[in-house]
Amino acid sequence: MYLAPRRIDVQDEKSALRELLAAGVEGQKARRLALEAIQGFVRLSAVPTPCREGLRHFSKTLDGLELCTSSETSTEADVLLVGSIAAMRKLCESLGSDPLMRTLAADLSVVLSGEAPLYLQGRRCRLTLERPLIMGVLNVTPDSFFPGARFADRDGALRHAAALAGEGADLVDVGGESTRPGSSPIGEQEELDRVVPLIEALRGELDLPISIDTTKSRVAREAVSAGADFINDISALRFDPFMAETAAQSGAGLFLMHTRGRPDRMQENTCYRDLVGEILNYLHEGIRVAESAGVPREKLAIDPGIGFGKSVEGNLEILRRLREFTALGRPILVGTSRKGFVGKVLERPDPSDRLFGTLATVALSVASGAHILRVHDVGPAREAAMIAWAVRNA
Repeated sequence: MYLAPRRIDVQDEKSALRELLAAGVEGQKARRLALEAIQGFVRLSAVPTPCREGLRHFSKTLDGLELCTSSETSTEADVLLVGSIAAMRKLCESLGSDPLMRTLAADLSVVLSGEAPLYLQGRRCRLTLERPLIMGVLNVTPDSFFPGARFADRDGALRHAAALAGEGADLVDVGGESTRPGSSPIGEQEELDRVVPLIEALRGELDLPISIDTTKSRVAREAVSAGADFINDISALRFDPFMAETAAQSGAGLFLMHTRGRPDRMQENTCYRDLVGEILNYLHEGIRVAESAGVPREKLAIDPGIGFGKSVEGNLEILRRLREFTALGRPILVGTSRKGFVGKVLERPDPSDRLFGTLATVALSVASGAHILRVHDVGPAREAAMIAWAVRNA
C-alpha cells in the first residue's frame, strides 16, 4: 500500500498554517506550530562587535536559535541567524534599549513579518498591489537597445501608448535617454524636448499613470508638471543631488533602482563580495535619503537593477533570491524585458528573439514576490504574470 509520503513545501507562515488547518489542527495550536515550523536564515552585514555580543547574549537564552559569525575578532563582521521564525520574533522582543539594537529589532521585525505593501501612492493616483502590475516601456530615444521600443516622433509614441493601454498596461514609463550598457548621456534640454511634450499629449489621451524615467531633477520636475505621476530614477538619487528634494516637492511617487556607475561605464566592474547585501544597502540608503527629504514611505518602490552593473550570473542570482528584497518593506519593481542576460542564456543575440525568455523571468519574478514588471510586451507579460500570481496565491 502506497501512503504517498512527500515533503510539504512551506515557504512562509501562511502556507504552513494552511497545511496545519487542512490536517485538522485547532486554530490557536496551528498558528503556534506554523511559526515554529518555518525555519529561517537571516543574514546581517557588517555588524559591529558590541551589537554582535548583544545578539549572542540574547540568542543564547532562546531555544531553536543559533548565531553564526564570519569573524570573532573583526570590528565588523557578518552574522547569520539560524532558527525558527518564532525564536527570531522572541529575539526582537528581547533586544535591549540601546538605539542600535532597537533599530535592528525594528528592521528584523519587518523581515520576519513577510507582509507585502498594499499600495503605492503616486502624485494623483494610488496603485493597488493586490495583483502584479505591468509597466509598459515607452522610449522616445533613437538608440534604445530594443528597436521595438524606439519612437522618434510623437504620433508614433502616442499610438504605441494606446496599444500598451489596450494590452492591459497599468502604467506607462516614458524615457528620453537610453540607459543601455555603454550608452552615452545626452544634454538636459534635449531630454526635456523629447519627453515633456509627449507627457503633455499622453495626459490628454491616456487614462493611465505615467512615470518619467530620468536621473535629472529638472527633467523630473517638468515631467511631473506636465502630468507624470512617478519618477523612475535608475540611480536611486545618486546622480543628481537635487532629485530627492524635487520628488518631495512634486508629490510624485518614486522608483529607486540600484546601479553601479553611469550607463557608459557600469559594466566595467560586475564583481561583488555580497551581491544581494550590497544592493539592499544601496537601496536602503536611497529610501533613507528620500524620506529625509520629505518623500512619504508609501510613495517609494525599489528595483534591484537587473542588467545595471551586473554579470549574467549576477542577474540570475538576483532573480533566484528576489524574495530577499521584501526585507525593505517596499513594492518591488523588476525589469528584465529582452535584456542581454536573457540573450546570453538562450544564445539569442538579437533582442527581438528574447520574448519567451523574458516571459519566464516575469513568471519567476512574480512567484518570488515582484509587484511591478517593466516590460516591452505588455499583453504576453500580463498573462505570464497573472498565471504565476494565481499559482502563488491559489
